[in-house]
Amino acid sequence: MKKILLIASGLLFLFLNVQSQTKSVDKVIAVLGSDVILLSELNQQYVMYLNSGNPVDEKVKCYILQQMLVQHLLKQQANIDSVMVDDKQVDDELDKRMRYQIQRAGGQDKLEEFLNRSVLQYKDELRPDVKDQLQANKMQGTITEKVSITPVEVRKYYDSYKKDSLPDIPAEYEVGEIVINPELTKSEKQRFFDKLDAIRLRVKSGEDFGFLAKTYSEDPGSAPEGGDLGFFDRTMMAKEFTAYAFKLKPGEISPVFETDFGFHVLQVVERRGEQVHARHILIRPQTTPQSLDRAKLHADSVYNNVIANKLSFSAAASLYSSNKESKYNGGMLLFADNVTARTTFIPADKLDPKVFLVVDTMKVGEISRPVPFTAADGKEGYKIILLKSKIAPHKGNLEQDYAKFKEKAQQQKMDRVMSEWFEKRRKSTYIRIDPDYSTCDELKIWTKPLPAETK
Repeated sequence: MKKILLIASGLLFLFLNVQSQTKSVDKVIAVLGSDVILLSELNQQYVMYLNSGNPVDEKVKCYILQQMLVQHLLKQQANIDSVMVDDKQVDDELDKRMRYQIQRAGGQDKLEEFLNRSVLQYKDELRPDVKDQLQANKMQGTITEKVSITPVEVRKYYDSYKKDSLPDIPAEYEVGEIVINPELTKSEKQRFFDKLDAIRLRVKSGEDFGFLAKTYSEDPGSAPEGGDLGFFDRTMMAKEFTAYAFKLKPGEISPVFETDFGFHVLQVVERRGEQVHARHILIRPQTTPQSLDRAKLHADSVYNNVIANKLSFSAAASLYSSNKESKYNGGMLLFADNVTARTTFIPADKLDPKVFLVVDTMKVGEISRPVPFTAADGKEGYKIILLKSKIAPHKGNLEQDYAKFKEKAQQQKMDRVMSEWFEKRRKSTYIRIDPDYSTCDELKIWTKPLPAETK
């Protein structure tokens, strides 16, 4: 197999040129029931592994093949049970993966050079596998959806630890915030509107939309793809964006319009039922010194009202905070690494470092004066921060960490359910794996003799 070493954006890529493989070189490496897994499919997964910034390691192919076998087994059961995914879910997942791959490669052109094919071709090649993965994930969720855990089982799981092996729990904080972002006046916004309108006129006069999007758009997700957003439905975009996307005909260009993200110009590429394929150019209005001054005065006013007990912190957050994720939660931040648990306790090392510097000097129950901040998207503003509670570092115990042990106990139970399901399906499914992979420890469970064969 031809191996090409490519260096892109300071990363070393080992590109296995799957496209150049002929049928005589490609081969079946596994059979699972009625499904076959080809060497080219394994290599395609390995390329994605490398393009995610992982080191070259041929042994990883054993793990990838094992995951492919799991996926095929789940997919087969999903087909039997009519557990399906729709095209929208597949399109969304493909678009998300392409944006990530383009970012990793340093741009669409570099990714296409690396792949030796266009992004659209690559998406078409990935589509069947992505659909299978989503279907397998949905099937797994169906198998484990009724798994629940009782307090007795949590206690039993906790008691399974030796006292000296209980996990160390780092310091955790419950933090609330009121975010005050600057608001621009109509006259302050006008120059950003005019900039984008001038770009729109260039498109109308015949210049290439994709080139101008790559050059000027301030949407990091779509700009490298020429502003291409792929297909979306009416629920996926801001209402102003959706209004134009579903009103325009393919090829038509919108006037400049505004959403919470900034000013947009969009062009409809294709309409497919209740889905639209569009591309856009985004210009984000930049904060002015005057708008920052106004935001500071507003933040000071909100802070003074809260301190004077004229308004509770949670009420002030719901009324004034610009953080839509926390304002309706009393301003309290959720632990982003554990969305399913919806816990407000955040480990110290997972807090925003700038927020940690503030709360680390605060007393529990204290509210900070407005502090300046710059968000990940570059927006400046002010935050009023509440330190609701703090748990010091400690050894895990049920009194303080019941939710953590419950989650681990439930995951262990779900893993056991899945293991039992796989073992049952393995016994009733024809499985053959190429001898080249006989040394893979991860695959031995798939080829171990059945009980009847050992007699």
